[in-house]
Amino acid sequence: MSAALATCPCGRLDARGKPLAPEACCGRYLDRGLQAPDAEHLMRSRYSAFVLGRVEYLNASWHASTRPADLSLEPGVKWLGLDVKRHRVIDADHAEVEFVARSRTGGRAHRLHEVSRFVREDGHWFYVDGELK
Repeated sequence: MSAALATCPCGRLDARGKPLAPEACCGRYLDRGLQAPDAEHLMRSRYSAFVLGRVEYLNASWHASTRPADLSLEPGVKWLGLDVKRHRVIDADHAEVEFVARSRTGGRAHRLHEVSRFVREDGHWFYVDGELK
């Protein structure tokens, strides 16, 4: 992650309510190759990857059955924040995360509200797909 970032893009807070530094949060997964321990951590790290333009991480964390052949990020998007509404464990290898991500493009505000599905295979969590709300 960028050394210029004082706080992780995903907005996760520590036990005292202070924003976590990238190396204590999503940087572990984006930069050091550690595996996200659950679907919520993976979803947060994927949001951070969108913020930072880390297409290779997005591809690697997207399940092969639904991964697009060519993932390109929309230019000019400024990500403004993430709000995780719910993390639901379905069973040991399936989970859902409901979130709202806010962005701005060309001066216009956007809100993405999605319930994302995740699967764990061989100890690795992957994003499968999502339903827009």
